[in-house]
Amino acid sequence: MNEKPSEKKQIFIVDDHAMFREGLRQLIDREADLAVCGDAADATEALEKINQSEPDLVVVDISLSGKSGIDLIKSIKEKHEDLPVLVVSMHEESLYAERALRAGAMGYVMKQEPAKVVKSAIRKLLAGDMHLSERMASGVISKFIRGNDELPPSPLEKLSDRELEVFRMLGQGKGVRQIAEELGLTIPTINSFRNRIKEKLQLNSSTEVMLHAIHWSREESAK
Repeated sequence: MNEKPSEKKQIFIVDDHAMFREGLRQLIDREADLAVCGDAADATEALEKINQSEPDLVVVDISLSGKSGIDLIKSIKEKHEDLPVLVVSMHEESLYAERALRAGAMGYVMKQEPAKVVKSAIRKLLAGDMHLSERMASGVISKFIRGNDELPPSPLEKLSDRELEVFRMLGQGKGVRQIAEELGLTIPTINSFRNRIKEKLQLNSSTEVMLHAIHWSREESAK
């Protein structure tokens, strides 16, 4: 990426909640060395605007309408390999942080963290460092050093990124047709994902998949 004449580092925000985007914009714009150069509510809009605004860093949420935040990170890194991406999400770090890192993100912050943590994470990524909570960083390092066999994985870790996205949307009460439309996939494809989820989670029926997803979604929202 080309260096910009402005001393302020330019941040782009991708989140489907307008109120959160505005709050984060105000938080960043108050900093002497940071400024928001744009924002978007979904992946399609984000990719178009990122190409135009050429930010120094992108903040991405996991839950977006249509393409998920994980898929967006992969798309960003395909076109802008050196552009750092920070995930700021309500979703549990232990389930999503490693997926985000594999997709190309350099950091993960949960939305309930204090504002100073978000600002610190942004500056760390801009300096070329990574940001994870101490607990998550220890876990990730441990996996690389000891391998993946020291602890049994959570059942949801067996799901691929796309399967987890379908599972999340089922938990939001969305039907197969709506999920297919939002993800730009066919209904048989979504049914196939649902069947694989059923097998991997060792559930007996599509109804059990739905109930399991709704229960998980409620637990996530309560955190």
